[in-house]
Amino acid sequence: MNTLTLTPALRADGFDSPSIPPRPSTGELSRTPQRPVAVVIGSGFGGLAAAIRLSVMGYEVKVFEKLNAPGGRAYVHHQDGFTFDAGPTIITAPFLLEELWALCGKSFSDDVKLVAMDPFYRVRFADGTWFDYNGDPEHMRAEVARFEPSDLAGYERFLEDAERCKTLGFEGMGDMAFDKVSDLVAAIPDFLRMGAWRSLYSLVAKHMRNDKLRIVMSFHPLLIGGNPFAVTCAYALINSLERTWGVHSAMGGTGAIVKGLVGLLQERGVPVRCNAPVTQIRIENGRACGVELQNGEFVPADIVVSNGDTAWTYKNLVAPQHRRVWTDRKIANGKYSMGLFVWYFGTSKQYKDVPHHMMVLGPRYKGLLQDIFQKHKLAEDFSLYLHRPTATDPSLAPEGCDTFYVLSPVPHLDSGTDWPAFAETYRAAIAESLEASVLPGLRECIVTSKFTTPQDFHDNLWSYKGAGFGLEPLLLQSAWFRPHNRSEDVPGLFVVGASTHPGAGVPGVLMSAKALETVIPHVKI
Repeated sequence: MNTLTLTPALRADGFDSPSIPPRPSTGELSRTPQRPVAVVIGSGFGGLAAAIRLSVMGYEVKVFEKLNAPGGRAYVHHQDGFTFDAGPTIITAPFLLEELWALCGKSFSDDVKLVAMDPFYRVRFADGTWFDYNGDPEHMRAEVARFEPSDLAGYERFLEDAERCKTLGFEGMGDMAFDKVSDLVAAIPDFLRMGAWRSLYSLVAKHMRNDKLRIVMSFHPLLIGGNPFAVTCAYALINSLERTWGVHSAMGGTGAIVKGLVGLLQERGVPVRCNAPVTQIRIENGRACGVELQNGEFVPADIVVSNGDTAWTYKNLVAPQHRRVWTDRKIANGKYSMGLFVWYFGTSKQYKDVPHHMMVLGPRYKGLLQDIFQKHKLAEDFSLYLHRPTATDPSLAPEGCDTFYVLSPVPHLDSGTDWPAFAETYRAAIAESLEASVLPGLRECIVTSKFTTPQDFHDNLWSYKGAGFGLEPLLLQSAWFRPHNRSEDVPGLFVVGASTHPGAGVPGVLMSAKALETVIPHVKI
């Protein structure tokens, strides 16, 4: 096993710090009185999970966050007494969080209370009918039969395929770094067993004929930035993940989990420095040696881990001469996930018949997704994800009120939409649609409001093209074909989060931090 020995050296800024030796292929870092330093860019779920794992491995970890509070896309907005989770709203594989607390010698349940959702989602169609989707096998069979009894046998076959995808794709590949071509070659038989060349929608359609059931069983990739008509059917694993471990919400909102993760780091002496945008990854002697902040400060490091959007990281933080694989051209030619328009609002009344999670679908499915993903055209119609967390936790709003967020998938910035000019018009159209469908009297009882557009994702979250989830999870943009957890271009640079392997969603970004452990140099104590 290779060993990386760190020897003290005096830097130009006058502080003693480890010198930067040649990077090992893998192996160990020999601990000296001064531990090796790992800088983590970004404090989303992936960055915080990576920071915890690096700290446990023996690194001195420093986390830098662009925003004024931790969380990244899981940021929390507080406005007029209402609490809004900015991004993720559900937890589907809680054991990945429990692992992080266990690594720190603590229990997740001591810091965060998860509540199981039932239903997981209500999928409401444009004609007013709906499907309540949960983890109870008998309930699900009854719901399927209510729409199309002849599809029951096909539904059971689809569950078998989804379970196979979970076993082979999530359990077998989720924490594999896909660092070498040989990793890809070894995984090919499992890709073949999953039929991964087929789209998820085509897999569902093979088993079920009812159009509404096809929608219900295929919409899940939209939760991680993928078009069900294009992403690999391996993402049927999401269906199985939910049935196996349930769908949960955190009391206090997802921000309570971010707070808990930051608390673990604080107890380990790991600072999370906010209002500290990283504007460059400095590379010397062919390897990453630290980061430069927007204020001009240089922070030396032995390794750098970016939890930022990977396309943005390579294009804007790594100088072109250091990029042989992730060139500007390759980045531009990628196919990126959709953008997100998210409207956060609070009401002076409660809508007690609205569940915690609801899909409010418009009249089109395939056509709308073609507009979003292929034509990059902002359509007049939309389908919405409506989140009412006060259905579970009334403390997220003033007494007698409701907290909501509604998310509309939209094209990324290639649509050319002038969001600063058009956002209010779009928000008003969504309000009108919700009032006519599931929230009667809405516009009269709105007491607080704010929204986020793809332009905000670009400007505030530094997301390339304002895409909500990085590269779309197509087959040839997944696993080995996705940006690697260990940079293909820069020794000493590593990446975690939605836009690297295994992909977006809370389980995905937490697994990316777990995969990181397999390629990061270990500290020899």
